[in-house]
Amino acid sequence: MLKHYLRKELKEVLENNIRFVPIGNIAGLSADVQNEIAFAVGQTAKNTGMVMAVALNYGGRAEIVRACQRAAEQAIERGDSIERINEQDIERNLYTNGLPEVDLMIRTSGEFRISNFLLWQLAYSEIYVTPTLFPDFRRAEIFEALINYQQRHRRFGDIK
Repeated sequence: MLKHYLRKELKEVLENNIRFVPIGNIAGLSADVQNEIAFAVGQTAKNTGMVMAVALNYGGRAEIVRACQRAAEQAIERGDSIERINEQDIERNLYTNGLPEVDLMIRTSGEFRISNFLLWQLAYSEIYVTPTLFPDFRRAEIFEALINYQQRHRRFGDIK
C-alpha cells in the first residue's frame, strides 16, 4: 500500500515543490519498500518548498535509544567520554535532524496522549486536542487549530 501511494502521489509532490522526508527505522522495512522510499527521496531532494515528513516504522522511544547509541559511538570515536554527551549530540542523531522545530502538534480523536510520537521533539511544542477524528479533519479544523495557536503565549519553559 505504501509503494502504491508513493508512486501515485509523487507527481503531485514534485509539481508542488515538496521535499519528501521519511522518518523512522526505514532499514526495518522490506527491501522493495526501501527502494521505493529511496526513489521518492531522491526525486524530491532538491525541492525547496514544503517538507513532507512521514513517519514510517517509527517509535519515539526507539528513536531516542538509537540517537543515544549513535551519540555514544561518536563520542568514543572522537576519544571523548560519554559523560560529555549533550542535548545537541542527541538531536544530531534524531530522525528529524535538519527539520524545523515542532511548534504545534494537533491531536485528533480527543486523545490526551502523544502515543510514543516525537517524544523529544515535542518538548516545547504547543498541543491542540480536537475531538474530530483524523479522516474528518479538514481545512476548517486546521484553521480553528491555527487560530487557537495564535492566541497562545509561548514561553519555551520560561516562567514569567
